[in-house]
Amino acid sequence: MATITKSMQVDVAGVLMGPGTPYRIADIRGFGTPERRAQSTPLPTEDGVLPGVDLYGSRTVTMEVGIRAPGDAGAAMDGLAALHRAASNSAVRRQAGALDVLRVRWPGRSGTRRLYGRLGVVEEATLAQALYGWVPITVEFNATDPSWHGEPEQQLTLPLDISQDRQGFKAPLVAPITTGISTPDTRLGWVNNEGDLPAWPSLRITGPVANPKVWVVETGRTLQFNITLGVGEYLDVQTRPGTRWVLRNGTGSVATALTNVSRLDRFVVPPGRSEIRWTATDYTNTSKIALKWRDAYTAL
Repeated sequence: MATITKSMQVDVAGVLMGPGTPYRIADIRGFGTPERRAQSTPLPTEDGVLPGVDLYGSRTVTMEVGIRAPGDAGAAMDGLAALHRAASNSAVRRQAGALDVLRVRWPGRSGTRRLYGRLGVVEEATLAQALYGWVPITVEFNATDPSWHGEPEQQLTLPLDISQDRQGFKAPLVAPITTGISTPDTRLGWVNNEGDLPAWPSLRITGPVANPKVWVVETGRTLQFNITLGVGEYLDVQTRPGTRWVLRNGTGSVATALTNVSRLDRFVVPPGRSEIRWTATDYTNTSKIALKWRDAYTAL
């Protein structure tokens, strides 16, 4: 992953383009509304259609780029080769579900945002000027998720220790009884999604723990697991579309441990501020849950 330091820079699968690089971007298309999968049904005896559910499909970002290395044909061709290698990366190309990342810092935005997908076409328009260090090319990135995601990745870690739970008290109790918490800002479990779309979190529950349950207070959505983890064991949960799974110790799938009320496709961090809570059985008070997410946006 390249380091983006300037506005208008674009990192495509690890290749940095834009100001300060040999890749001069002439035009970018595809940052607007993604293609739509309309499900309208024609009215059988009348004009018009019955509107159905419309879903977004993929988003194709097309960039017209010139590789510029004045008087250095070798450097220009090296720049083209770097893009070819990124597009042919077998770790992504030959693995179902594996994704490249497109990252961009745009004028008027304080941070970097990203798309997930696959680097597709890398086509040189002509090599006639390569001798002089100039190679015009077209680069296409096919985003499988049309939403934009923020950087850096946000995270929250919560222990199960009841002495840190806002619903518990520590003995001995002394009047007047208070929670010790003056404002919601000081409580554990608050998360903030600064985008305008729900964010898909990933979770890791570390043992020893039995029958963990985690939920978002504002939405009421719950993930509950009929499972026991020993010391050093962990449960990884991914909720993002196209990559939803539940793994024990990073390998074996234990999706069957999810209870009937648990829906990975409904467990999101809503826009704005919300609270995460969890419960489980752990007599050592050493287990913890780690939640990670990226703010999600409709537009760049």
